[in-house]
Amino acid sequence: MAEQGGHEVYFEFVAIGNVVKVTAIDSATGIEVSAMGPASAAQADLQQLALRKLKARLKREE
Repeated sequence: MAEQGGHEVYFEFVAIGNVVKVTAIDSATGIEVSAMGPASAAQADLQQLALRKLKARLKREE
């Protein structure tokens, strides 16, 4: 997924029982964050959650 400023964000989804762990990785910095949600949640919703968390983390790293 292309992001502003030329950064790409990679997502990894891993099902763990009845939850899904989504990891978002910033390609430019290698910073990654994880979030968990119910397996019944839409993949797009979990992806947005992880992306918001990654953006917040990158902002703190500035």
